[in-house]
Amino acid sequence: MAVTEAQNPLIGENTCGSLLKKLQEIWDEVGESDEERDKMLLQLEQECLDVYKRKVEHAAKSRAQLLQALSDAKIELSTLLSALGEKSFSGIPDDTSGTIKEQLAAIAPVLEQLWQQKEERIKDFADVQLQIQRICGEITGTSNVNDVPVVDESDLTLKKFEEYQSELQELQKEKSDRLQKVFEFVSTVHDLCAVLGMDFFSTVTEVHPSLNDSTGGQSKSISNDTLARLANTVLTLKEDKKQRLHKLQELASQLIDLWNLMDTPPEERKLFDHVTCNISASVDEVTIPGALALDLIEQAEVEVERLDQLKASRMKEIAFKKQTELEEIFAHAHIEIDPEAAREKIMALIDSGDIEPTELLADMDNQIAKAKEEALSRKDILDKVEKWMSACEEESWLEDYNRDENRYNASRGAHLNLKRAEKARILVNKIPALVDTLVAKTRAWEETHDMSFTYDGVPLLAMLDEYAMLRHEREEEKRRMRDQKKFQEQQSAEPEAPFGSRPSPARPVSANKKVGGPRANGANGTPNRRLSLNAHQNGSRSIAKDGKRDSTRLVAPVNYVAISKEDAASHVSGTEPIPASP
Repeated sequence: MAVTEAQNPLIGENTCGSLLKKLQEIWDEVGESDEERDKMLLQLEQECLDVYKRKVEHAAKSRAQLLQALSDAKIELSTLLSALGEKSFSGIPDDTSGTIKEQLAAIAPVLEQLWQQKEERIKDFADVQLQIQRICGEITGTSNVNDVPVVDESDLTLKKFEEYQSELQELQKEKSDRLQKVFEFVSTVHDLCAVLGMDFFSTVTEVHPSLNDSTGGQSKSISNDTLARLANTVLTLKEDKKQRLHKLQELASQLIDLWNLMDTPPEERKLFDHVTCNISASVDEVTIPGALALDLIEQAEVEVERLDQLKASRMKEIAFKKQTELEEIFAHAHIEIDPEAAREKIMALIDSGDIEPTELLADMDNQIAKAKEEALSRKDILDKVEKWMSACEEESWLEDYNRDENRYNASRGAHLNLKRAEKARILVNKIPALVDTLVAKTRAWEETHDMSFTYDGVPLLAMLDEYAMLRHEREEEKRRMRDQKKFQEQQSAEPEAPFGSRPSPARPVSANKKVGGPRANGANGTPNRRLSLNAHQNGSRSIAKDGKRDSTRLVAPVNYVAISKEDAASHVSGTEPIPASP
């Protein structure tokens, strides 16, 4: 029964004491010696120590592993907090509270939460860095969509993330600005291509394919190279536009000159309004599509060439037209020339072929320019000559008016003549000063130009000197008339002589002589205003049979000194002084 219990250790409670007791009982039954028993007990004791030792070592190793895990967890916790920039975090256990497993159990959820937060941060950083990388690639033109940005996991702080976001915002702004520049450049290229008649799509496609609107939703290139090429394209197109406009304006100017030379009708000129409309326009003002197209310029060149050929065949007509213009300038400036000789010379030059038509026209244009310059230098003096001659005409009219005995009759228009007479007297009083000024200006002009100032071929100073001489004669005539009047009054005061014995007062020969003004017909079909005694005497006023003045003849006076109303009335008609005009 005892052996059975010993063989079945599961029956009853097995302890070291009970087992040792059973072992001794077995040894007793078997009859083991004490040496054997001691030997077996020592062996059992050694085996128990080995088991305990292994258990202790395993437990110590397990504890060390747990401590290392705890240390690693704490280091990882510190690293995560540093990477995330968290100075404090709720839920972190106290280092000294609880067993190792309790501390590990307490720190595990914190680590899990921090790891989750770190993954989210890494994702956010990767997203921002990817956007930065793409925009930088678009700016530099080296964008690679397959490149994945490397996130620095040691610095995932919010401060670093904000720095990345700030950099991203600046890059996005720069991208927006660059995109705006691209659109502006593309718009400018479009407008320039429209004006120049060029293909816009092919032009921008050469810069970068993405700039072509037909590419669909492809984003526009904003790289430095694209912007530089766009800017260069705009500069090239603007320079091309400037050169074409200059060329077109030259052609337009040539067309207008040729049209004016050949009297081209307006209907033909309207065909090239699209060319001449920009003759004075600036580069920025030309915005009409096709205004500077090459075919339009070629069309204008062909027309200029055609008109040049036509001009060569009409050279004589054109040259004579310019000669006529030159003669008109000289005629208005009262410069005497020989038009027939000039025309004969032009005919000889054209027929001989010794001079190119363009050279002949250029020479005539030069002559016209010089003639205009000379006419401009004479304008001031000629204006005063006109005033002087107009004043002389009014003086002549005033003299005729004063000689008219019926000037005070209540006839039609008498009050108008009276007002004119008053104005004429005021104007006549200004003649001396006008002549003095004219003489001074004429002499100054002659000193400046080192030549004589002629009026229709007659020196103006000679005309003025002759005018002064005639004025002197006029004064002498007035003096003789006053003496004769006194003599007549004395004779009237004496007693009457016998009938037939009183001599009749003879009218002085010069009483009816009238000194004419400086107007007469001269060369070039213009009034020749040379003062000549014979000319003016031959041009004196003629009196019709009824005693009235011939109204079809213009006679200018030369009586330099203005006479008073009383003298004018008394020495001509012997009547009372002229009353003042109402």
